[in-house]
Amino acid sequence: MSEDKLTNFYQAVDALIDYAHTHLKLDPVDSDWSRNQIFALFGLNSYRPTGATGTGHERPDVIIEQLRDTGIAAGLFDESQAESLCDQMMGIVSLSPSAMKRGFLHDVEAYGGSHAMANLYNYSIKNNYVRRSVLDQNPRFDTNGLIVTINKAKPEFKSAAKAQAGNSVAGGYPKCSICHENEGFAGRTKFTLRTVPLTLDGQDWFWQFSPYGYLYEHGIAVNYEHTPMHVDRGTFRRLMDFVDQYPDLFIGSNAALPRIGGSVLGHDHYQAGGEKLPMHVAGSWKSFRSADFPQAEIEILDWHNTAVRVVSTDREAIEELSTRIHEAWINYRNDELGIIPRAGNDVFSAISPTVRLTERGYEMSIILRSNITSEEYPEGIFHAHPEFFAIKQESIGLIEAQGLFILPGRLDTQLAQLAQLLENNQELPAELNEFAGVFAELQELIGENRDADVIAQAIRDELGSVCQRILENTAVFKDHSITQSFLEDLGFTTEN
Repeated sequence: MSEDKLTNFYQAVDALIDYAHTHLKLDPVDSDWSRNQIFALFGLNSYRPTGATGTGHERPDVIIEQLRDTGIAAGLFDESQAESLCDQMMGIVSLSPSAMKRGFLHDVEAYGGSHAMANLYNYSIKNNYVRRSVLDQNPRFDTNGLIVTINKAKPEFKSAAKAQAGNSVAGGYPKCSICHENEGFAGRTKFTLRTVPLTLDGQDWFWQFSPYGYLYEHGIAVNYEHTPMHVDRGTFRRLMDFVDQYPDLFIGSNAALPRIGGSVLGHDHYQAGGEKLPMHVAGSWKSFRSADFPQAEIEILDWHNTAVRVVSTDREAIEELSTRIHEAWINYRNDELGIIPRAGNDVFSAISPTVRLTERGYEMSIILRSNITSEEYPEGIFHAHPEFFAIKQESIGLIEAQGLFILPGRLDTQLAQLAQLLENNQELPAELNEFAGVFAELQELIGENRDADVIAQAIRDELGSVCQRILENTAVFKDHSITQSFLEDLGFTTEN
């Protein structure tokens, strides 16, 4: 092993230790211990201080790249081991879970929940659990009143079975990808994962940020107990408990069924984030009142799928009215519309509730979902229809149902190919035939224009149009007047 190459690695380690002092709250008392823990990974014992610093870096990317490149060059590890080992080194210089918990609870007590969450999010970026620099490279734009992003960091799960397989762990430890036992787990490269405790409706839950980062401060609240996802009266209480403590975030639950819910259905959890999503600002198509909670409003949202919103400053009103809507929907049957709540042991109807705090009080939005299939639509009648699979075939979960679409990373290359074909006025080749419908619509949008900027805008517009139509596919009631009849059958009376 070359001494110069080893010295370069020592410089990278010294820069990491220095960076950790500034950004990761590494106590100087722990410097030698942390450095020696890193050396122990590689059986090193010939270190001499290099004086290298990492203070000037606001994010860990450059330092991690140095650790990776110098470690490979020195023969300490190879390319296939680099990501895991760099994560392990970063985990060594990060706060311990107990220290993180103490700091978070101190921030909550001293500055409030929103400040504490913001600090934890920033820390998760600094220790590279949330890989912000990678996520910032994902294309993201507003179109057709929606937000569309192409997430190159997330694997694509085209079917419910594939999603479930992608989130299982062979051997049963941890039981799933979001169990608390993942904190520091080498099998999933979770050395930098740090969680903090939550209390929701008197139960012990915990919080962690999402490395996929669909949106700003995107994270999940997870039940400590590995219990299946479900939505009931207690769900509404827990969601409200969360926004009471962390009012700058919204939080919601995926529908607890395959094809319309999250990819981890075996463990109860909620998704949250610090952005205002398009559905959050959707207007009211029609408002209703309930005789026993006259101050509460029940609104049919002017939105692409079937959603109602219960608004009140009274938690009891939110809980009771939301429960009535939920129970009515999961027992609703309309053969003409293809809506069957259950057949034998199979359940097809569910809801996706989400809540945020506004100047009006609690706003609990309830999206009515069905995962029923047919011979014509084996992936789901109220799922993205096959003509849109080239753009999106995965489940339309909570975040997308609210107007933020996370499209697969493969589109970054495929859409660039379509743009090139349009610029050159060429026909679609056979290997891209799944895009035939999209390509035809793009040709109509641009007409005879071959300008690159015009084509780029047309592609953004087309993606927005497709995503809007996918949301309309998921609507269980295609006409708001049917939603109105559904609410009136519950005894709610219209205001306008």
